[in-house]
Amino acid sequence: MIPFLTMLVFSVLFDSAARPRAGALRDWRGVALHGLVMTSVFGLILAATGNAVIAALVGAALAGLFMVASNAKRQMLGEPLVFSDLALLGGVVRHPRFYFSALSPTQRWMLAIGAGAAVIAMVLLSSLAVQPHLAGAALVLGSGLALAGVLRSRALDRLAQIPDLEGDFRRLGMVATLLLYWWRWRESPDPQPCEGERRRDGAAMPELVVIVQCESFCDPLDITHDPRDSLPGLDAARAAAWQWGTLDVSGFGAYTMRTEYGVLFGRSEEALGFRRYDPFLTASGEASYALSARLRGAGYRSVFVHPHDLRFYSRDRLMPQVGFAAMIGEEGIAARDEGAGRYVDDRTLGSSVIAMLEAATGPTMIYTVTMENHGPWDSDTARDAAGRRDAYLRHARSSDAMLRDLTAYLAQAGRSGLLAFFGDHRPSIPGVTAPGGARHTPYVMLRFREDGSFVSGGGDPVDLTPAELHHRILHCVATPQAVSPRAG
Repeated sequence: MIPFLTMLVFSVLFDSAARPRAGALRDWRGVALHGLVMTSVFGLILAATGNAVIAALVGAALAGLFMVASNAKRQMLGEPLVFSDLALLGGVVRHPRFYFSALSPTQRWMLAIGAGAAVIAMVLLSSLAVQPHLAGAALVLGSGLALAGVLRSRALDRLAQIPDLEGDFRRLGMVATLLLYWWRWRESPDPQPCEGERRRDGAAMPELVVIVQCESFCDPLDITHDPRDSLPGLDAARAAAWQWGTLDVSGFGAYTMRTEYGVLFGRSEEALGFRRYDPFLTASGEASYALSARLRGAGYRSVFVHPHDLRFYSRDRLMPQVGFAAMIGEEGIAARDEGAGRYVDDRTLGSSVIAMLEAATGPTMIYTVTMENHGPWDSDTARDAAGRRDAYLRHARSSDAMLRDLTAYLAQAGRSGLLAFFGDHRPSIPGVTAPGGARHTPYVMLRFREDGSFVSGGGDPVDLTPAELHHRILHCVATPQAVSPRAG
């Protein structure tokens, strides 16, 4: 009993230290959920090891680990831990360098040593006595049944019905919020199917549609406020654009899939509810909403291009389900510039996209997700804030060159076209950028006539959400080229 009560006390202390911190008078329902979850954890470890002290230590350590991870995430990305983060664990196993590069060498060593010591201790101190194992199993069963009953009870009916992550952390605590948000997400139904587009007589639908989701791309002036850092390609695109402005993305420094989902599927975060935190987890049930699915009925062949492992966010399975006829990974991209960094540089990616456009024989949509700007931006010559900033700006200029190259190609291709280019989120660069302020990124939409001239849209900026950008793209494809962006 003493090890169990000690674990509960420490788990509550760790939970209370998770930011934003819970108030002194936490909602009793949050306390009940926390207690049942930790009882289940204690029982599970006890059933596995037969040692109550080990069960208490592991249970308290897990609560502490979640607290540290949540606080670190909030400091870097402006958001505490959410249930959907656990879905990324498979990616951590497959690509540890991709995730652990955000940790310092000291932190990585501490994590490895701590995990190894915990495993060794559990093995060496496990008991062979049957009774403790049976007691743990009974505790897991009893607390699990109680937890299922509480989650289905009327007492929780009005609790956390609408996502309010910061507020619920304060009211309910970290563990209770993680569990309750998962439960609400689990209950979310798929929407009714959406009708696809049809080719319309007399509508000058662009033959080539190119959508570029640029990783960690923002206007450098928003970071440095130095006119010398302006991007000529972005400035020229804004001047010629049918529509341009800022994209009001919800994430900072990460969560590419949220912006990607918004542009691809066009469902707002309000409509998504608790699915908003990782909409790719449920996107297969919303396949009819995807641009690739909607444009297929209008005769378009859609291609998804991403110069990285297509298993991230399960794109390898999802994209064919939502109407993409082909997927191109890193192996399908031209030889990259090795001096650009660890990922395929954007200008090389742009050259490969142009080659695909030249080979296209009918209405084609290419949706490409870039990689060059992905952090970290540390290198042998970029270990302080100024070095990281300069490294990021160098990558951003490569993205700008890609925008210039695509614009130049579509202007001389002899086919009508649409180019949509946007940043998926701002970069999280230690010492340079921080969450809490503006999060918007730039977007531009350019429309090309067959003679290479641009279709003008009026010149004034229009601010959009990613879901609204989806509908502007559909508007461009399904309506005559002469229509103003203000008309739809």
